[in-house]
Amino acid sequence: MDRIFTLDEARALLPAVMEEAAVVIAARADLAEIDFARRTGGGSELGGLPELKGLQARIEEILSGWNERGIEVKGIAPVLVDFPSVLDGVSVRLCWIEGERELGWYHRTELGFAGRRPL
Repeated sequence: MDRIFTLDEARALLPAVMEEAAVVIAARADLAEIDFARRTGGGSELGGLPELKGLQARIEEILSGWNERGIEVKGIAPVLVDFPSVLDGVSVRLCWIEGERELGWYHRTELGFAGRRPL
């Protein structure tokens, strides 16, 4: 069964998600730089294939951890996650996107990101 979060539970998890998202954001940028260097025949101070694979593994580890906790990963560029919830008897997703300082948005499950509303 999928996890359903209360607003308080989701907000309590958000600081850890934000810390992990910062790691994903940094790894995403390093990954792009290494990949570009490899495709263009140049080198990168960040390394080569072993470092690229390590970054991919670290990102996957974080995303898997979120999924295991019931957090839905909707994207990584930008980082976008949803916390399944119920508000006033309606299935919703408490929605956070990289750059936001708090969990302040939701959308009905069937509407997705385009249906975001402030909490």
